Amino acid sequence: MTSTQTTTPSKPALWAGRILSALVVLALLMSGIMKLAHPAMLDDGFKHLGLPINLAFGLGVLEIGVAVIFVIPRTAVIGAVLITGYFGGAILASLRVGDPWIPQLLIGVLAWGGLWLRDVRLRALLPLVR
Repeated sequence: MTSTQTTTPSKPALWAGRILSALVVLALLMSGIMKLAHPAMLDDGFKHLGLPINLAFGLGVLEIGVAVIFVIPRTAVIGAVLITGYFGGAILASLRVGDPWIPQLLIGVLAWGGLWLRDVRLRALLPLVR
């Protein structure tokens, strides 16, 4: 590491990254908890997507698990990879039935953007700005 590189992000970058990451985590937790709580509207949503409702519990657990992995600094990169895969599938499900897919894409972008802002190791790997 050269003397011009730091081992921690600036405070504004760190807080911006934390806020973006928190939005992603909140979205995952909210969606996961809804799938575990199984409100009546969940059945309609799964039917619309052509998915069997018995997948809801597993998907809810998966969303909550991915959120936890993403929150832990040591596992945040693998969490972002898992978020990317999960929302890639969500985009495909939306495209298949003609629903909007931009919200799922934005969650993936927010996940990587938040992680990039709060983790200097990722910035060294992906130097988007000089």
